[in-house]
Amino acid sequence: MEATKTILLALRGPITAADVPQLCDQLAARLRDSGATDAVCDVGALGRPTVATVNALARLQLVARRRGCRITLRGAGPELLLLLELVGLTDIVRAEGPGRGSVEAVEAGPDPPLVRSP
Repeated sequence: MEATKTILLALRGPITAADVPQLCDQLAARLRDSGATDAVCDVGALGRPTVATVNALARLQLVARRRGCRITLRGAGPELLLLLELVGLTDIVRAEGPGRGSVEAVEAGPDPPLVRSP
């Protein structure tokens, strides 16, 4: 049985529409460089979710799927889960328990998103 490698995406908010392309590029590079098969997106520090948050999560999921990976949300609050349900994305963007594996993070915040390695 082949071992899975997991990366962690730690997103800080608020996320703006302008952050999304850079986040997607950073995720694509991390998936390509790491060979990860799974990604856990820690959204606990996002704050109040917005349409830009939902757009970012949907686009990150698309980037991951194109590389044979799937993103699972960690720390999603009830507001984010409800918003994902209202826009019909609960089947696309899953929320589950904590993931394991090596950690590489992509952060979005008041400044442009940064990639950091622990």
